[in-house]
Amino acid sequence: MKKGVLLMKIVIAGGTGFVGKALIKLAQENGHDLFVLTRRTSSEKNGIHYVQWLQHDSLPIEALEGADAFVNLAGVSLNNGRWTRKQKKEIYWSRMNATLEIVRIMEELTKKPKVLVNASAVGIYPTSTEAIYDEGFADSATDFLGTTVHDWERHAKRAEQLGIRVALARFGVILGRKSGALPTMLLPYQMHVGGTIGSGKQWLSWVHIEDVARALYFAIIHEKIHGPFNVTAPHAMRMKEFGQTIAMVMNRRHWMPVPSFAMRLALGEQSSLVLEGQHVLPTVLEKHHFTFKYPNLTQALEDLLIAQN
Repeated sequence: MKKGVLLMKIVIAGGTGFVGKALIKLAQENGHDLFVLTRRTSSEKNGIHYVQWLQHDSLPIEALEGADAFVNLAGVSLNNGRWTRKQKKEIYWSRMNATLEIVRIMEELTKKPKVLVNASAVGIYPTSTEAIYDEGFADSATDFLGTTVHDWERHAKRAEQLGIRVALARFGVILGRKSGALPTMLLPYQMHVGGTIGSGKQWLSWVHIEDVARALYFAIIHEKIHGPFNVTAPHAMRMKEFGQTIAMVMNRRHWMPVPSFAMRLALGEQSSLVLEGQHVLPTVLEKHHFTFKYPNLTQALEDLLIAQN
């Protein structure tokens, strides 16, 4: 445990996912008591308490009494296949149902937690090649992703009625070694056919997975963090420069463009994740003196691609 940090009982929904695993690792290093919500039978492993929920006979309340913080990362991945009508429904309702259930659980707890840190996404901002967004931007995009994120945040904010501080972590494109968006982005360069995707002018607001975990933990322990906070590195990049940086770090050519129509043909509506984007700033985190370990893309990629070897 780090000096000056009080031990907490932290409940995590979505703890077995990409971001959840990174947060658990960090929280364990700081000595906190961790309870992970799972659809499987309740158990304990490696010092982590797994508590069953979202099953007709699950009774998580007793195990979760005395929790200091909830972190909601639950939801079907945006990258799990083409966005068919069925897939979009699962993406949407997996987030709504998990969030509403967390609020219901907190309502039943005798002692309310101090904070709910709820996952969100920069997809709430309209796509633009010119605009620069921070948390003060009030409107939200009206496409599928924007509507999903807007409703997700709206449900999470219900916890405020219980006197619970709610912090909404708007994730950018998260980069990790084996998970997240990066492995897919690297594949063309590994095959020596990497190049600009679409126009190359679209913005990519990215963030290293380690900084994601650190930002979530920061929001848990800093009482002044409430409402939306962007979890993006301070230096977004246009897609063309992003690809060129990958090529430089990997010592590969950046030469074969991928036209927009090919991406739309291959991915359908899901192609908007790479063909459109937003320039997003982490204004709230920086205002509260959060320090990014990987503020620059070259530095982040060198850690993810070189330091592992």
